Amino acid sequence: HVHLAESGRGPVQAGGSLRLFCAAPGHTYSIYIMVCLPQAPGKESEGVAAIDSDGRTVYADSVKGRFTITKDNAVNTLYLQMNSLKPEDTAMYYCAADYRRWGGLNSDHYYYWGQGTQVTVSS
Repeated sequence: HVHLAESGRGPVQAGGSLRLFCAAPGHTYSIYIMVCLPQAPGKESEGVAAIDSDGRTVYADSVKGRFTITKDNAVNTLYLQMNSLKPEDTAMYYCAADYRRWGGLNSDHYYYWGQGTQVTVSS
């Protein structure tokens, strides 16, 4: 249902940028979230950004001012622009979507998940 891809060459050096795409052809989901799963032992997954069809957004404190989530409703595609990347941003990133009105950063509210993509930021 949800396909996640990324643009730009990886791995990325600290301070660099990367853009993730999340496409859902044929599905008009109302809300999307980007979730990161760090690979460091003991780290839990975290919703980093979410958006609804009206453009309302919310960000985790760890990415505020650096990441921007946008959505093109015409083509059912989500974008996550990641700037000023840090080594601690290294993680698997997943896109998820749902038909709810709003889910915030709680990934439990999203039912449809993409396959994930690895983001590696070197120091």
